[in-house]
Amino acid sequence: MTSVSDRVLSLIQPTADSLHLGNYLGALRQWVPLQDSYDAFYGVADLHALTVEPDPVVLKERTLRAAAQLIAAGIDPSRSTVFVQSHVVEHTQLSWVLSCMTGFGQASRMTQFKDKSAKAGSDSTNVGLFSYPILMAADILLYQAAQVPVGEDQRQHLELTRDLAGRFNARYGRTFVVPEPHILKSVGKIQDLQEPTAKMSKSAASPNGLIDLLDDPKINVKKIKSAVTDSGREISFDEDAKPGVSNLLTILAALTDEPMDTLVAGFEGKGYGDLKGAVADAVTAFAAPYRERTLQLLDERTELEKILAEGAAHAREVAHSTITDVYAKVGLLPA
Repeated sequence: MTSVSDRVLSLIQPTADSLHLGNYLGALRQWVPLQDSYDAFYGVADLHALTVEPDPVVLKERTLRAAAQLIAAGIDPSRSTVFVQSHVVEHTQLSWVLSCMTGFGQASRMTQFKDKSAKAGSDSTNVGLFSYPILMAADILLYQAAQVPVGEDQRQHLELTRDLAGRFNARYGRTFVVPEPHILKSVGKIQDLQEPTAKMSKSAASPNGLIDLLDDPKINVKKIKSAVTDSGREISFDEDAKPGVSNLLTILAALTDEPMDTLVAGFEGKGYGDLKGAVADAVTAFAAPYRERTLQLLDERTELEKILAEGAAHAREVAHSTITDVYAKVGLLPA
């Protein structure tokens, strides 16, 4: 039987109709092999998505699409617990307890909150965005996850989680596993196809810079063929002098697992059109079956909903044990 010390957890937000290539290469692809050696919990963080006030109908659809894409990417429900965050009420229960242990100053120092609230303005910033990292801490601590796959942009939030776990344990006795970051191996910067000095993102100025994995493959091939490159004809990896070419090489290396030096050597004497063609072929080889599997799952919603129901049932078993212990230790009467 897998022990708590072998548990890993990560969630994705349903804030778009499709994951893009940067999402997949930077995070999701690296979750898949963790199933082989960990008791893996992977979910859709629909409660976190409420901070941007989504349309209710759109949120429901995107939640299902996110879950389908987890499975299409290789997350196996027979080996991992796949669930929706809001289906496990203990997330919000633990979040409240942790909120009461978090200093206002500590919460206000979270970099993502400062950045997002500065962009939105104080009148448009909701309390949910402020307490987002505390709910994230609850997501992790609820399942006693020892490892949390995160990128560098989430490291500060995980440090808050570790701090809250340590604070609770010191005050009430050992209760939570203090999680360690499982920093995802960098595959290189996946940049915008039209603005290769900017990160590939849903907030891009032009949709032509984004490779959405659920788009028709022909659309993505056209985007890749129209990608911005650089002056000259030599194909070499130099992010400063040749950001466009370097971005295409990074994508190709990530999808083919070829060493960069080997890739560059293979394009000696060839032009940018050859490089774009190779990238288009590699993206299509991955994205076409991924898209097909996702759409199949969405067509068979009864089966998808069954997977999520079974995942939530297992998640609740673990979560209920944790919250029962927490409530008892902080002095709440049992129901």
